[in-house]
Amino acid sequence: MTESLADPHVGTAARHRAADAPPAGRSRLVALDVLRGIAILGTLGTNIWIMTNQQGLIGYLDELKQPATGWLWAERALQQLAQGKFLGLLTIMFGIGLAIQQGSAQRGGRRWPGKYPIRAGLLLLDGLLNFVFVAEFDVLMGYAVTGLLVAFVLATGERAQRRWLIVAASIHLVMLTAIGLATAFHPRPAPPPRTLDPNPYADGSFWDLVVFRLQNAGEFRSETVFVFAMSVALFLLGARLFRAGIFRPEGARMRKWLMIAGFGVAMPIDLIAGIAGNGAYFIVTRYGTAPVVSLGILALVAHFYLRRPRVGFVGRRLTEVGRAALSCYILQNLVASILCYGWGFGLAARVSPDARVPFTVGIYLLVALIIVTGAHFWLRRFERGPVEWAWNRSFQALAGKA
Repeated sequence: MTESLADPHVGTAARHRAADAPPAGRSRLVALDVLRGIAILGTLGTNIWIMTNQQGLIGYLDELKQPATGWLWAERALQQLAQGKFLGLLTIMFGIGLAIQQGSAQRGGRRWPGKYPIRAGLLLLDGLLNFVFVAEFDVLMGYAVTGLLVAFVLATGERAQRRWLIVAASIHLVMLTAIGLATAFHPRPAPPPRTLDPNPYADGSFWDLVVFRLQNAGEFRSETVFVFAMSVALFLLGARLFRAGIFRPEGARMRKWLMIAGFGVAMPIDLIAGIAGNGAYFIVTRYGTAPVVSLGILALVAHFYLRRPRVGFVGRRLTEVGRAALSCYILQNLVASILCYGWGFGLAARVSPDARVPFTVGIYLLVALIIVTGAHFWLRRFERGPVEWAWNRSFQALAGKA
């Protein structure tokens, strides 16, 4: 995520020139950075509802199980637009990043996975710090473990990689099917919402929330375990699509079918089940239909930037977020926490239920503006984002390259 999807030898000025008018050979890199930017800001579209809930992730999960009334219908619809789609896209992008790193190692005559375990270890540390001090819904720890496994799988032959992909996807689909059937034929009444007393999100200090995350680490980390098979499959699929030419002109047929599957088939099912299902099919949509929509987004952006000669203003801003993806991912959660949680401005606890939807939309736009503006001005002066810089220096030191 730090350097896996971009050429570290391209200077800042060169990158800006490439973003304005990318030659044919660099359009692929522009699309990758744009996709990373979309994935980062898209995950904020899901996480922001957690931040603006008075009881944080606990309240968010409880609310998913309650019947929709009043403003909750609008909230469900807005949540469903982002739910799982950008998590899936981010996961696919990590797999593409691994394929790029492997290709770079092979062209340089280096063994693969070589020193990648050091990269995975640093990402695991980043994720652990992010989980403890910033966000209990961190994905980086899971990506570190998944990436380490997939890095060794990519060192095997095509047939072995295909078997790993099929087995991982099958395990995930079997679990989803079992959950879906149980939900459909043995529905359970929604449990009463829990009340946190004391509530560390609204009333606690920064340290109180750290302790709360550690005390509930098993529940908060359960998603990482549940989606492990899906993550392995999406990592491998991302690497496979990259090698098959998803970002090249000859991948037009592949992009067409991915867009049909994502937007023509999966998206309608996802929206209907997610909005009308009153939260009953949350797991099926977030981890079933949403990743297919992610593939449609990937194909659409790749197709768009193969046909468009210039990136434009929006594309340049997304590219900057993508280039500092790790910094932006951590910072956006930190900024939202400062605005919403009790140890910061505590705005979430002050908002009435009737105002929560417009409040959340406003907080999202504010945080996104801060992130996009920060990435723009930072990268005008520095080659890497601040977390990427620290990550790279740590890797250089541990790998003996300092």
